[in-house]
Amino acid sequence: MAKIYEIYGHDAHEMTKSLMSATSIADIIPKDASIALKPNLVVADVAENGATTHPGVLSGCIEYLKENGFNDISIIESSWVGETTERSLKVSGCDRICEKYGVPFYDLKKDKVRRVDTPFRTMEIACRAIDADFLIDLPVLKGHCQTVMTCALKNLKGCLPDHEKRRFHTDGLLKPIAALASVLKPDLVIVDSICGDLDFEEGGNPVQTNRMMLGTDAVQIDAYGCTLMGLKVDDVPYIRLAESWGAGNTKVDSGDIIRVNEPTQSHDYPAASGKVKNLVRNVSADSACSACYASLVRALYRADKEGVRVNKKIFIGQGYQGKELNGIGIGRCCRGAKTCIMGCPPTADAILEHLRETAVL
Repeated sequence: MAKIYEIYGHDAHEMTKSLMSATSIADIIPKDASIALKPNLVVADVAENGATTHPGVLSGCIEYLKENGFNDISIIESSWVGETTERSLKVSGCDRICEKYGVPFYDLKKDKVRRVDTPFRTMEIACRAIDADFLIDLPVLKGHCQTVMTCALKNLKGCLPDHEKRRFHTDGLLKPIAALASVLKPDLVIVDSICGDLDFEEGGNPVQTNRMMLGTDAVQIDAYGCTLMGLKVDDVPYIRLAESWGAGNTKVDSGDIIRVNEPTQSHDYPAASGKVKNLVRNVSADSACSACYASLVRALYRADKEGVRVNKKIFIGQGYQGKELNGIGIGRCCRGAKTCIMGCPPTADAILEHLRETAVL
């Protein structure tokens, strides 16, 4: 069985270097390998808000690799549909890491793609992700409004062009995520769990957990992430499905977790607040894209703070195209609703304005 190494602290740069040093990662990387680092820059935000990978994780990786003689290093990523990767790179501060270390960044929205057969269907995947000799997955462990949690496996979705991401949502997310993991297996996973938002993938409510993990099995890492968040593996169906398709192993025994250091205070992992689950109780989603759903959640957060009560059914997702809907439609896919906030995705401001006009105060 693979092992998961865990470290406690606050400094992402030093924690990353310590994890890689303690596990002698340089010994498993082929000489002269091309190494691709895949962070989570899904939205344009700083890591302290709980959605994106800390720049220190990237700098720690790069310094360790360079100190061990590896120089063919790149950073690859594509933000979600509706956001530009360039903006996410700059706002997160990761652009400064590229400049400091002379490491190129490649926006996978603009990369060439290759059609790859998977157990579910054929997918188009960015060539730079497929062709890297050594792929390092650098996810954030956090909650997700559609898949409950997101970590190593779902972070690979950033290796797809936007039209493929939309297809993932058309197909219900779960099977495509698992299928992608079966053909795009990272060689190493380093999890940023310093302050992930445990309810919402876009962040906004960061929870200080002050730890990071390193492993070589993305499925095992995600299974352990479920344990930390108080979830069962079956609460996140794509994890076992990925296992069944050969992406890794969900088994995590106590002996599989190795601490690199000891926490200076209580290391109990806090539970998710359940805030998002409560906010979307009146939402009916069918194949909704993440960016569209996130705009809705942001609007509902703000409406809740203002005391706005929404008493109408809200519909969102590609599955409602061409259907008449008795309620509020979110995005152009739901234009058949009695009232619809248009856009692809619509902004949170536009959704909030409509909710204010139609809700009960």
